[in-house]
Amino acid sequence: MLLLILNNFCAMDTEGIEIRIKTPVGDMDSPVDFPSLLSFNDLLVAIRDVMPETTITAFEYEDEVGDRITVRSDEELKAMLSYYCNNVSEQRLNGVLPEPLQIFPRGTCACVRVFSGLSKSSAELKKILTNGQINAQDIQYQEQLGHGNGGTVYKAYHLLGMRVLAVKVIPLDITVELQKQIMSELEILYKCDSPYIITFYSAFFVENRISICTEFMDGGSLDVYRRIPEHVLGRIAVAVVKGLTYLWSLKILHRGK
Repeated sequence: MLLLILNNFCAMDTEGIEIRIKTPVGDMDSPVDFPSLLSFNDLLVAIRDVMPETTITAFEYEDEVGDRITVRSDEELKAMLSYYCNNVSEQRLNGVLPEPLQIFPRGTCACVRVFSGLSKSSAELKKILTNGQINAQDIQYQEQLGHGNGGTVYKAYHLLGMRVLAVKVIPLDITVELQKQIMSELEILYKCDSPYIITFYSAFFVENRISICTEFMDGGSLDVYRRIPEHVLGRIAVAVVKGLTYLWSLKILHRGK
């Protein structure tokens, strides 16, 4: 196995490789002439050069089934390079032009310009993030509640506040259109103060992801109840109308399906 890895690195050093750094503002390609001499810290420096406003602590690459593998050390870096070289060798044998090695930086963003497609996002989002009451280290995740294109929602417990939360975790390597939706959702939650709208507690960046913390609705979704008494449906309808009326007073239009 060691001989195979050494042979792989020798082949890479002969031809060099291209590393593609995936950032929220676009892909950045970086050529590496001698991959066997590349260290974890060298690659971190290269990433920080293209993402100066983010504190990068690690990065990820995708394996053959699309799972993300985190790299935090020289040993894990060598394993990544060996894996990539094996793929390149197979692709060349099959007459396929190899793609650059794609890596996904992980870190804490100190600035909100990751929402690059929005002209007013920086000031608004900065205001929202700096007004938060919750930090990532104070949260214990308990179970996954749902998953979609915009992110994953978890049931979590806030240790300091001693309360259950719903936390929506959204990766930042998403389309500008989804970024706009997230920004709109944050702005609405931040503005709202009504017993008929879920309570917004906080939002924060951790490792290239944004987390939105809101009130946990322990009753779940209405579709889990087979039959709902008429008097209960009446109360639900009144609460929905009052919530929509409140949103309309803030000039927020709800277009639910």
